[in-house]
Amino acid sequence: MSLFSGEKLILGYDLGNEFCQISYMLPDGGEAETLSQVAGAQNYNIPAVLCKRVGVNQWYYGKDALRYAQESGGILVDNLLGQALDGEPVIIDGENFDPVALLALFFKRSLGLLSQVGSAERIGALMITCEMVDSRMLEVLGRMVAAVHLKTDKIAFQSHTESYYNYMLRQPEELWHNRSLLFDYRSSCMRMYRLECNRRTTPVVAFMREESHPFYKWEPLPEEPGLKERRAGELDRAFLRIAEAACEGQQIESVYLIGDGFEQEWMKDSLRLLCRGRRVFQGNNLFGKGACYGMQERLKPSQMGKEHVFLGNEKLKANIGMQVLRQGEESYYALLDAGVNWYEADQTVEFYIRDCNEIRLRVTPLIGKNAKEAKIILEDFPANIARLKARFFLEAENLLSVEIRDLGFGEFRPSSRRVWQEQIQLY
Repeated sequence: MSLFSGEKLILGYDLGNEFCQISYMLPDGGEAETLSQVAGAQNYNIPAVLCKRVGVNQWYYGKDALRYAQESGGILVDNLLGQALDGEPVIIDGENFDPVALLALFFKRSLGLLSQVGSAERIGALMITCEMVDSRMLEVLGRMVAAVHLKTDKIAFQSHTESYYNYMLRQPEELWHNRSLLFDYRSSCMRMYRLECNRRTTPVVAFMREESHPFYKWEPLPEEPGLKERRAGELDRAFLRIAEAACEGQQIESVYLIGDGFEQEWMKDSLRLLCRGRRVFQGNNLFGKGACYGMQERLKPSQMGKEHVFLGNEKLKANIGMQVLRQGEESYYALLDAGVNWYEADQTVEFYIRDCNEIRLRVTPLIGKNAKEAKIILEDFPANIARLKARFFLEAENLLSVEIRDLGFGEFRPSSRRVWQEQIQLY
């Protein structure tokens, strides 16, 4: 990638409990690239660890942390993301540390790798992707980013499923016209993601099926010839069973294999099965690249992005609106649109109500459910006409919260300061 001084970058930061990866691209297009710890090599994984020098406030991160802990007896701190989510203080060298502050320290140090293409000053937008995103993860990631004081407000978060979807948006459509599979093998788990498209709708609805299978803990194959073949055969047969179940009766155009576990040559029968009428790709930085493309879609939606809506686990899967009178005619007023992250869905509107004490919402799911009406009763409504202020937001993927405030009616009636609150199960 040709980079010019002063150009801002989109950063895709894949954060996991064992390692992170940093990808980047220019906002106006081109391919995303991933920073390597060794120039010219595909050494993308940055170990998500810190190491403190005993008795001294000196810290190392990543591979330097592993090396210092082994060679000099420093205090190694791992499980950074997991400890930050737990929230309990971490005792290191006899002192209590905030686990989110430790995670923020690692985050800040790892951004030093940007020296290969500039500096943290060049971050124009940042997308952080994790295996899953919930309210606790958002809280931790928000505190982590705030502690680093980046000079941009274009910061967002998305799950690995959405990063996979955004990566596929940039691929030829024949690779995911119906379905695409992704297998992620690291640690002792084989995670499977199946991206599916319903092309009978406008826009096209894309959604994700996820499965997690216990698997052999990843470790290098033994050096001894006999043990090596036996171990490779065990891995191959176990993966073949998972792949057969995933592909049976499914029209799948492409398969992606990511994770350290696929780097050694143990796939034989399983790879032969996957390659039968499908394109198969192997790599290790798909989620970080997908995070870059996801942020680019937010900044400047592509035509393909406009023609598709992704309904992953973190997405609002229904259109929400209400019937209102406009210039004497009844019309539908959209409040929240399907396809936005549920934790970002938030709308505040003001409107008038007369001769009734109820508000009716229209909830129209995009997958597998019929539209329904949700009624909100304003108990002890203080007047026959009023101006109301209503906020609509989600507290969970399936739970709509509504807060309605009485604003009065101009000079004729002051506000009663009444507030009505309602929660609506969407699906």
